[in-house]
Amino acid sequence: MNSAATITPTASTETPQVGISLRNLYKIFGPTPEKFIGAVREGMTKQELLDKHNHVLGLRDVNIDMRPGGIQVVMGLSGSGKSTLIRHINRLIEPTAGEISVGDVNVLELGSRALRKFRGEMTSMVFQKFALFPHYTILENTEYGLRVKGISRKKRHEEAMRWIERVGLSGYEKKYPNQLSGGMQQRVGLARALANETPILLMDEAFSALDPLIRTDMQTILLDLQQDLGKTIVFITHDLDEALRLGDRIAILRDGEVIQQGTGQEIILSPADAYIANFVKNVNRGRVIRCRALAQPGEAIDGPNLNANTVLEDAARIMNAEGKDQANVVTKRGRLIGTVALSAIIGAMIPPQDPPQDPPQDPGS
Repeated sequence: MNSAATITPTASTETPQVGISLRNLYKIFGPTPEKFIGAVREGMTKQELLDKHNHVLGLRDVNIDMRPGGIQVVMGLSGSGKSTLIRHINRLIEPTAGEISVGDVNVLELGSRALRKFRGEMTSMVFQKFALFPHYTILENTEYGLRVKGISRKKRHEEAMRWIERVGLSGYEKKYPNQLSGGMQQRVGLARALANETPILLMDEAFSALDPLIRTDMQTILLDLQQDLGKTIVFITHDLDEALRLGDRIAILRDGEVIQQGTGQEIILSPADAYIANFVKNVNRGRVIRCRALAQPGEAIDGPNLNANTVLEDAARIMNAEGKDQANVVTKRGRLIGTVALSAIIGAMIPPQDPPQDPPQDPGS
């Protein structure tokens, strides 16, 4: 099924956009985490905490501002703390220290009743393992959150069917999860989350269990929907290509710490350290970096006009086709940002070489 063709534009959602702010967030797992928060703040490593005190450091001094209506990707290798982080946003995990704000709500001040309301009205989650009820039909799974909220049967059926159609599953509403492929089941999970009409969508490795082609298909669906919905999405992944394709901004974690955050092209062009540089060295830079990043201030020149968001690979193709070695970089409305040279584009598409290594010393010398 070509899912991209099933996404049809609708009027923009009226759900308000809200941002998320994490400040000085720490998480230590163990029976007495408060005893060791001071030592961790002073620099105790994750390994020292485990070896000496049998506690596990989940997050260390995390500070991220997640913009309203954008896709914030949090990525890292297994054990980096990314799933721990996303579960703090709706307090499925309680922090050891720090602040969590969603819009103007201090999440840590919410009592149990207010927290349940917050989870139901502000956040929805999409899980890696789909988390569908096997004894419910696709329609029943999709409308489950609305049923919990006490929405009338007629209204929740209408809403569920609307989202089933949006994710390309019309005609499958009476099927059961085991009658659908993995990719189709994940579409149900996405429809169920969207049906709740919450401003925040939390996606924890949502596409990681899918085959590569189906995974790409789901990414396309999400991006198409996001253009219309403008939700605040927090997307967890360990896959750099996925992060670069989806993320308006990316935060990279290692051992519970944010090593670098920014746009995909900022991270690729200016890696914070050798760890990040190694992470991004095999990225196809021509499909990620955009003309805006290379634009040099100056007057308009005799050359093609390139939209600032054009990726370098496409820009080089356009310039070659027109036989030009320079181009103007302009906004969507045609305002000149600057100019870019073909030589600069080609240079940016080539990853930097690893620094030369000293030749091994002859032990007999």
